[in-house]
Amino acid sequence: MLAISALSVFGIIVLFLGFSNNKSALMLAAMLSLLATFGLALYEWQHPEITPAVAAGMMSFDNLSILFTAVLLVTGILLLPISERFLVDPKAQPAEYYAILLFSMVGAIMMVTFDNLIMLFLGLEILSISLYVLTGSDKRNLLANEAALKYFLMGAFATGVLLYGVAMLYGAAGSFSLTDIALYVQDNHDNLSPMLYIGLFMMLVGMLFKLSVAPFHWWTADVYTGAPNFFTAYMSTIVKTAGFAALYKILSVSFVGVYDYWFLMLAICAVLTLFIGNLTATAQQSFKRMMAYSGVSHAGYMLIAVASFSDKTPEAIFFYSLAYSIATITAFAALMRVADTKGSADFAAFYGLAKTNPFLSFALTVSMLSLAGIPLTAGFMGKLFVFMSALEQGHVALVVAAVLMSAVGVYYYLRVVIAMYMREGNGVAVTLSPRFRVVLIATTVLTILLGVVPSLVAGAL
Repeated sequence: MLAISALSVFGIIVLFLGFSNNKSALMLAAMLSLLATFGLALYEWQHPEITPAVAAGMMSFDNLSILFTAVLLVTGILLLPISERFLVDPKAQPAEYYAILLFSMVGAIMMVTFDNLIMLFLGLEILSISLYVLTGSDKRNLLANEAALKYFLMGAFATGVLLYGVAMLYGAAGSFSLTDIALYVQDNHDNLSPMLYIGLFMMLVGMLFKLSVAPFHWWTADVYTGAPNFFTAYMSTIVKTAGFAALYKILSVSFVGVYDYWFLMLAICAVLTLFIGNLTATAQQSFKRMMAYSGVSHAGYMLIAVASFSDKTPEAIFFYSLAYSIATITAFAALMRVADTKGSADFAAFYGLAKTNPFLSFALTVSMLSLAGIPLTAGFMGKLFVFMSALEQGHVALVVAAVLMSAVGVYYYLRVVIAMYMREGNGVAVTLSPRFRVVLIATTVLTILLGVVPSLVAGAL
């Protein structure tokens, strides 16, 4: 509760700081806001009794929800420094961007702390509407305008489906509370209303759309490609962490009694997502579109953890979200510098990068290896936790499909490494500002450290 209240106030303050002409102060203010909120989240973890009574029945701040809140805040803290282009672009409005980012983070935190479906809906809409605006923030870019419109229309349709599902669940259980719905499922296990099954199906469809899960993923590549690079990085990390935390919470609290009903749907979607995401990524010539389909494929791995529903599932989702977010930040930071320097997001823009900027090439290589799930990286440990979660429940077929698609992923991730180290470039040097360098050092060290010593965070639960 402290994190949500603080971020709301900080967002308003940053917005009013826009009246000043000091753009650097805006980034600093946004960074300090996230750092202060992170500190408040940790304080609340150690002192759960401070949660106001007004949140009772609407939001809960247990260890798992606070850990997901921490992942969201750490992701935001690492992302903000690489938004420095807004500070030099005379047509950019950084005060508005940073304020909207802070408000969207409020929605994301509500999605990981809700105890009532109304709060889930509010959090999801706060996050979604903020992203619609940010996607089309570059009004001079026709692709961004198209992406924003497509995202808004498709997102509004998915939200309508989700809201119909919530209404059906209310009609069946007579409550929006996760606990009350769970009691209804438990007490009427042999005589559940058809509305509950219909409502759960529709709500899952709406959630899976937001998470870019196949066959509801068709919007992802176009939206990610059209949106400004920084906001694409924000979407591909924050939304997945908040969405999968929310999805797991709904199913683990309210619908344990109908596991056989929703498991099949999630398992099929997970396999489809893995196949479509990985196979489509291999055919891309644009690094940014490849990352879009990479994000789709990683949604499949996380969905396996949710569908497995074992004792290891919370840890698997938490660790995978953190590992994926860190590696993705590195990848998009590299993309931003290369695209700004060479004016292209294609693989050809990365040719010869190892000669002109060895450090950036090394950081991007570590990121690609982590996303591919190569040992001694955080991504490998994340996939290992997911596979262990599935094997604990005996879902061998899901693990086999995931391993096969991981092999496909190695192919297209290594294309980037080959482009940097084994292709001749045009000799144009890609430079890094101190902010970018600090972020890349932090994300690279964390990726390797969590791959070698995963117990640093894996034991937090």
